[in-house]
Amino acid sequence: MNTAAHSRPVSQLGDARSGKLAGNLSAFGRTLRRAGVRVDASRIALAQQAVQWVGVARKHDLGAALEAVLVSREQDRAVFRELFDAFFRDPDLAKKLLAQMLPTAEGRAAPPRQRPRVREALAPPKAARPGEPPKPDQEVDLDAAMTASALARLKTADFNQLTASEYTLVERLVRDIPLPLPTVAARRTRAGGRGARVHWGRTLRQAAQTGGDVMAITRLQRRRQPLPLLVLMDVSGSMERYTRLLLAFLHAATARALVAGQRQSIRPDVFAFGTRLTDLSASFRQADTDAMLVEAGAHIQDYAGGTRLGESLASLHRHHARRLVGRRTLVLIVSDGLDTGEPELLAQELAWLRRHTRRILWLNPLLRFDGYQPLARGAAVLHQACDGTLAVHNVTKLNELASAIAVLMKK
Repeated sequence: MNTAAHSRPVSQLGDARSGKLAGNLSAFGRTLRRAGVRVDASRIALAQQAVQWVGVARKHDLGAALEAVLVSREQDRAVFRELFDAFFRDPDLAKKLLAQMLPTAEGRAAPPRQRPRVREALAPPKAARPGEPPKPDQEVDLDAAMTASALARLKTADFNQLTASEYTLVERLVRDIPLPLPTVAARRTRAGGRGARVHWGRTLRQAAQTGGDVMAITRLQRRRQPLPLLVLMDVSGSMERYTRLLLAFLHAATARALVAGQRQSIRPDVFAFGTRLTDLSASFRQADTDAMLVEAGAHIQDYAGGTRLGESLASLHRHHARRLVGRRTLVLIVSDGLDTGEPELLAQELAWLRRHTRRILWLNPLLRFDGYQPLARGAAVLHQACDGTLAVHNVTKLNELASAIAVLMKK
């Protein structure tokens, strides 16, 4: 017996250079990228090492190993699992992987209720014209070539039903939506034609130019400033597809306030709430929206978890009550109202919030359903405490937000 042959480790998967395992893992990585999951060459290399370690005897272990090295964001885990089941659903997977003869993607019958990102990633590529080389994967861009009907459909499409490429386009669209907030009288004053107090300094300087004769009286009038804004953003799992778009929209819209001719830019106080409260106000000071999203994502530790709005408001009450500017602050609560906390605590904290703010507007994506009723305990408390509600499930509804705020402030 040759002892040297038995001393060498035997690979369970054979030689990847002559088989198809490496190619199939790369194809699976490209499929993940089409679904919006961040996968690069280094992660594919880690995936090959992970498969070498765990083997292919059990599909569950294989999926867990690949998920550990290919997925870095919580919101991508459900997409990965659906794609893994669709990509490697052959019942003889272990035997075929051992023989390294698994086709690139056998069978493309979509399972029921697949996510749009998964459907788009698994869709067969469009056939190229005769003589035209195949195009590499690239990001879809929004340009003038998009037809009016396609653009109109994107503006009315539910954020939760968008494919990965459509989601990217809509994220760019929402950054161009204006949000002109009402203005309120500030404490500081400026020279003007109206006001109860006389601006003696300017009045006397003008009189000195006319030989001491007062030709006009300049008055002091209060400056106008944008309405103080407090945003409470739900980051639970049911709000996954809405949170990023609404954060991008609010950041871009408030950053344009100074360009729109107002004397002061809007710097809202923004908090994310899930199972706890996270202050994102410092992240919103970033000038670039993409940088804000990256920094905010790094701060949120309870993303795609549960919702405890009552406890989050109690934390706001204890630690951030000074953020509320008298009774002038406008509060935007972005949530579907599926709260898992105690309704009594939520009602108590919402009553405190009402006493210290001017208006509370509930932005609820579930209002897209015609027969929606706030029957859940948290939703019922929110509906009773808020001054108004508005659906925010597509671009069209975000365009209506400014007018809804203007009507709400007149009440």
